[in-house]
Amino acid sequence: GALDIGTGSGYQAAILSELVNEVYSVEISVDLASSTEERLSRLGYKNVRVKHGNGYQGWEEHAPYNIIIVAASPPKIPNALVEQLAVGGRLIIPVGTAVQRLDVITKISDTQITREPYCNVSFVKMIEEQ
Repeated sequence: GALDIGTGSGYQAAILSELVNEVYSVEISVDLASSTEERLSRLGYKNVRVKHGNGYQGWEEHAPYNIIIVAASPPKIPNALVEQLAVGGRLIIPVGTAVQRLDVITKISDTQITREPYCNVSFVKMIEEQ
């Protein structure tokens, strides 16, 4: 399955749903999570689950994930997301504050990852609920 952090309008989750069996999507805005879940269901995306939550924490209940895609930039890679990645899986995440870089993290084993910088990007700041 895939984990989508930052559901937004649901576009990325809809694309992912055509590529994998199950998509789990986390959105920090209660209203946006609710309206997007309703929209995706209405449009026939039956393999997408949306929940309101803190993207820093991922969605442990359905881990491990073969792919995790993050649509907001944290200052550093959240450990919970790396932990929820399956061995051989990839985490695609923008990282940084003023300057952001899109990184591709591959989980080699339960204790080892590789981090490949891809390109400079500009994403919204990832919000961490208190």
